[in-house]
Amino acid sequence: MAEAPLFKPKLKVGKPLFGILVFLMYVFLSAPLLIVFIVSFDSNQFLSFPPQGFTFKWYELLPKETTFMNGLRISLIVAPIVTLIVLLIGVPAALALDRFEFKAKGALQSFFLSPLLIPSIVLALGLVLLFSPLRLTNTYAGIVIGHVAITFPFVVRTTLMSLATSDTSCEAAARILGANSWTVFRRITLPIIQPGVIAGGVIAFIVSFDEAVISLFVAESGLPTLPVNVLRYVENQADAAVAALSVILILFSLVVVVIVERVMGLRKALR
Repeated sequence: MAEAPLFKPKLKVGKPLFGILVFLMYVFLSAPLLIVFIVSFDSNQFLSFPPQGFTFKWYELLPKETTFMNGLRISLIVAPIVTLIVLLIGVPAALALDRFEFKAKGALQSFFLSPLLIPSIVLALGLVLLFSPLRLTNTYAGIVIGHVAITFPFVVRTTLMSLATSDTSCEAAARILGANSWTVFRRITLPIIQPGVIAGGVIAFIVSFDEAVISLFVAESGLPTLPVNVLRYVENQADAAVAALSVILILFSLVVVVIVERVMGLRKALR
């Protein structure tokens, strides 16, 4: 007689259960976006679900709504300026942290990344107390400085990640061949860390464009950005125009992500 096997094969139920769990998680995360998308076509005068009818009038209303257009104009002025500034100061800061050794290196890196740990409302209150005597509230300069403070850590972090995975032997070879520091940075270092720089710039733009708390404290009465005006609109009205605007912004974010993916690969950019 053939002997019975000592160990019986176990059923591989872990993988299907994990797949179901991941699917349910995707459904849970995507459900609010799907509901907003459906509500944006609702013919009802008030936000409601399920929708009462189908219409495009809320999308037609968006270009005529001055509250949204004025906020969009300010956000589109502030976000590119903030992105440019944080790239100009964040990339050199990350290079200094990666290439030089000094006593306060760890403390300085923690300081650069500290805005990620501070609640936005605490940072916004501190900026208001700082800006009021300097007359920077309700100014573009005040908004830009506030947004730079919260977006700077993202550029530093993504650039440091690219530097940590880059090969510096090409830089040493270029210096041996007579290239100066600027040529080495422009022709070798920058192309190597380009994925991290672009990823940091994209994140900085989106965070600045979407920032509401600091903008609300610093420039709510003078230069309200789009998120601030959306909050104002919801306080006074409750129609589906906000849902339509949300769909446009979601599609805008998806377009940015797709462009980054097509140009250089999203996984490579966020590595």
